[in-house]
Amino acid sequence: MTKNIKELIEKMTLEEKASLCSGLNFWQLKGIDSLAISSIMVADGPHGLRKQEQSADHLGIYDSVPATCFPSAAGMGSTWNRSLIEKVGMSLGEECQAENVEVLLGPGVNVKRSPLCGRNFEYFSEDPYLTSEIAVNYIKGVQSQGVGTSLKHFAANNQETRRSSVDTIVDERTLREIYLASFESVVKKAQPWTVMCSYNKVNGEYASENNTLLTDILRDEWGFEGFVVSDWGAVNERVDGLAAGLELEMPSNDGRGDKKIIEAIQNGTLSETILDRAVERLLKIIFMAVENKKENATYDLDAHHQLAREVARESMVLLKNSDRILPLKKDRIMAVIGEFAKNPRYQGGGSSHVNPTKLESIFEEIEKTAPNGTVLYAQGYELKSDKIDENLLNEAKEAAIQADVAILFVGLPDKYESEGYDRQHLHIPDNHRALIEAVAEVQPNVVVVLSNGAPVEMPWLGRVKGLLEGYLGGQALGGAIADLLFGVVSPSGKLAETFPKELRHNPSYLNFPGEGDKVEYKEGIFIGYRYYDAKAIEPLFPFGFGLSYTSFDYSNLSINKGEIADNETVEVTVTVKNTGDLPGKEIVQLYVRDIECTVIRPEKELKGFEKIELQPGEEKDVTFILNKRAFAYYNVNLQDWHVESGLFEILVGKSSAEILLKGSIQVNSTVTIKLPVHRNTTLGDLLSNPILAPKVQEVLAKLNEGSPFSKISEDSDGYEMFQAIKKFIPLRGLAAINPKLTEDILNNLIKQLNEAQEIELDLHDVQK
Repeated sequence: MTKNIKELIEKMTLEEKASLCSGLNFWQLKGIDSLAISSIMVADGPHGLRKQEQSADHLGIYDSVPATCFPSAAGMGSTWNRSLIEKVGMSLGEECQAENVEVLLGPGVNVKRSPLCGRNFEYFSEDPYLTSEIAVNYIKGVQSQGVGTSLKHFAANNQETRRSSVDTIVDERTLREIYLASFESVVKKAQPWTVMCSYNKVNGEYASENNTLLTDILRDEWGFEGFVVSDWGAVNERVDGLAAGLELEMPSNDGRGDKKIIEAIQNGTLSETILDRAVERLLKIIFMAVENKKENATYDLDAHHQLAREVARESMVLLKNSDRILPLKKDRIMAVIGEFAKNPRYQGGGSSHVNPTKLESIFEEIEKTAPNGTVLYAQGYELKSDKIDENLLNEAKEAAIQADVAILFVGLPDKYESEGYDRQHLHIPDNHRALIEAVAEVQPNVVVVLSNGAPVEMPWLGRVKGLLEGYLGGQALGGAIADLLFGVVSPSGKLAETFPKELRHNPSYLNFPGEGDKVEYKEGIFIGYRYYDAKAIEPLFPFGFGLSYTSFDYSNLSINKGEIADNETVEVTVTVKNTGDLPGKEIVQLYVRDIECTVIRPEKELKGFEKIELQPGEEKDVTFILNKRAFAYYNVNLQDWHVESGLFEILVGKSSAEILLKGSIQVNSTVTIKLPVHRNTTLGDLLSNPILAPKVQEVLAKLNEGSPFSKISEDSDGYEMFQAIKKFIPLRGLAAINPKLTEDILNNLIKQLNEAQEIELDLHDVQK
């Protein structure tokens, strides 16, 4: 194929080549009939196909063809279920084939920096490892059907406020460890056909023309093989973008961008080889799409709907279950309260808005699941308004009084969160809050089911016995909620993000959404649970938390090696047993902690997880394989991931806050870092360097002979002060207080120390 593409490009005119670098219209790429280059179609996702046949937009305003609406990414992330999400991807790929869509625009893997981001429902997690693992399997599923994906939004696009122009200021280590890490392994493991660049600037340069991001990192370092497409309308300067690695501008630019490319080549400011390279990348994907096209493809609507129900069940998280109020008995009198029960909020707003093939009513599914019970209904509030309606509250209280249990359906209406704008607070509407408070006054058995795309504050939590986080459950949410409430299945979702008690506890609180046209990520690598751990702030619900109707015991933590080099792997095994009376699924989480390090690191970081299913009394061994990246941080001086030799803790548990088993392993670095030695290098830095410490100790011993400092013992007055001064004194300072260390000796010592490292590094390279 490569040879044929190159030959084809040689036959093309400059105008034809430039034309391929922009869209034909809103959703289609250009083709060239005379050269047998087809026009292919892209369409929005990511939790369902949004193909528009008539009026086109990228904000979800106009209807699209019917498609299965799966739970949004916030819910998919909470499943922690790789294989299930791969099935979702396969189903989406089948629907794309049936609708003649060649590339699905998703998934979104931007890390959740703030719970206020209006698009958080469309992202998986606050943790880059969990995000990337879910995304890898999503993409594998879609692309297994011969349909491409578009990994988005690259990069550091974590808010909607001024998203088209905001300049994200983020240091390199934070960018690498958090905001690029969610993309990196996805590219390496799944090779999405396309990557979509974001609207914003990153450290002063638009993502659409950022050579460091689009070429140096994405292609040269990570090995991306597809093409980069702009988010719709994200191009700043077309020629600069093409030079940086942006192959395709979407949507159609009516020839304006194409003309700029032609003029730049003709006047010599852009090399035609850059254009040829872009066209080659575009044609590779276009031909791949055509080759994988399945004629007259269909899909099973009912099977996809059932899959949506299964995903919804696993995406919902049981957050509270006092007095074991859940699961409910099916023969009771139940008051179902809240307009969401009959008019559900099942997806988010904007470009991901799907026209579902069917939509279940929560109320009807509860009636269907508990046919022997009595189900009462009260509206409770009006979705179109936040105003408290006393008549509706009174009706709700009357229904609650008559019932054995009240099930309240509340959360965030559509207008509260959407693409295009960020939230201003974490409150639910006043009339939803008032409903909870009013019903709790007359009914002790209250269960709340939330419909929302991101965390909310819960000052009312102490007044309810049961709490199910339903997120945005897709078209089959009604049956999924009924299945969970009545124990048809046990809840198995766990939070992929931290729920703070108050907004001000969030690490980005003082720096979101920024000032003017800039947002500074001053919290650095400490987002989500990394921050709450470091500051010892107890969240409302921690990352990784979720309850079940059964119970699980953890035992027999085994680490198969006590010591490894950083280029080796280690195997960690733990036994998990279902000690309850019901079958259930458990998400086993593994975190790693660097016990002692010279750089600031989180208390622990997620480096492994597995979701397993166990029958009552059944136990299984869960095995994790950890490699270098599980122990590494990004060293900006090395421009690479680096493991600092030392002891690491292996932590296994049910959530970030519930660690049950601990072990440790010594990991030794295979990389020797050179310490540039000069007059201002401190003594402490020299003594902590394994290569230089012996030589420095030798020099110090000679300098201390007969010196007053040699008489300072550990029990002497001022010993601690002396040790601190000694640690941080620069070499020039050491010379100033010791006449034996002349200027000539000092310069010679500096030279020897630098040469000693060069010799050591050379030997190290030979040994490797």
